[in-house]
Amino acid sequence: MKIAILGATGAVGQQMMKCLIEQEIPVTTLKLLASAKSVGKKYLFQGKEICVEEANESSFEGMDIVLGAVESDMAKKFAPFIKKAGAVFIDNSSAFRLEEKVPLVIPEINGEDARHHQGIIANPNCSTIIALMSIYAVNKLSKITDIIASTYQAVSGAGNNGIYELEEQILALLEEKKITPKVFSHQIAYNCIPKISDTLENGFTAEEMKMQDEGRKILHNPNLKVTCTCIRVPVMRSHSISLSFRTEKKLSMEEITNAIQNSKGVRLVELPMPLSTSEQDIVEVGRIRQDEVINGYALWCCGDQIRKGAAANAVQIIKCLL
Repeated sequence: MKIAILGATGAVGQQMMKCLIEQEIPVTTLKLLASAKSVGKKYLFQGKEICVEEANESSFEGMDIVLGAVESDMAKKFAPFIKKAGAVFIDNSSAFRLEEKVPLVIPEINGEDARHHQGIIANPNCSTIIALMSIYAVNKLSKITDIIASTYQAVSGAGNNGIYELEEQILALLEEKKITPKVFSHQIAYNCIPKISDTLENGFTAEEMKMQDEGRKILHNPNLKVTCTCIRVPVMRSHSISLSFRTEKKLSMEEITNAIQNSKGVRLVELPMPLSTSEQDIVEVGRIRQDEVINGYALWCCGDQIRKGAAANAVQIIKCLL
């Protein structure tokens, strides 16, 4: 299989390379594509050095799969050329997620949707993946009608620059130096910022609306009600989510616990934490309890937003097509 990674030098692109090996994808050719400033960089893949090439209109000829790890504007720019070349574009950006004819796929939940693609398959937002992975088995027992989510998102969700800013601010504070935020709107060291992305007319942010819009599409439930609050926290890696949800019919705690425990890609633990999920593809779920509302339940989950929340999920989608 001939595969190209568009945005190969970024954090997600680098993890995609690892996931191709770990998931034993039969790669015969790997092309690494990025911007002009990265041309010439070399990366080792299956014992061979591969040089990064500048992405252009003709970069995708002869490719079977293109994994996208670029921002929406670049995904939209190159998508027509990828489709023209006859390759399948598995895109990690938000560019095509809500388009009617583009499958939005979490393989464990709706992997069959991937087979109905018309050249593009979208990878959901990281928080959507982590949240739905934790409750999809419950949804099979009884349709989930409502979700209230609070996400506690690591700084690496803003890229490597987010990590650098947290590290720099911690050092600056220890040395009693002045802090000037660059990546985040406010100081992130020893702080929480209750806003990620732009605020929309309805008062929610674009990041918060993703969980509602994407959740409805992935679960094939247009009536799903979702209220989400997204918070940036001073954690290096792995997002955490507090979830409260309601089901159509009453379920016992034993039914819910057993369903989650037997979910593929999920690990039931006492205390899910960012440290225990970093650099893993598993989503940890714990603190499961019954809510005061009718048919209501609550839990806490954690997952690596770069791995299962992005790179690993995209590579899993390839396996849905094999």
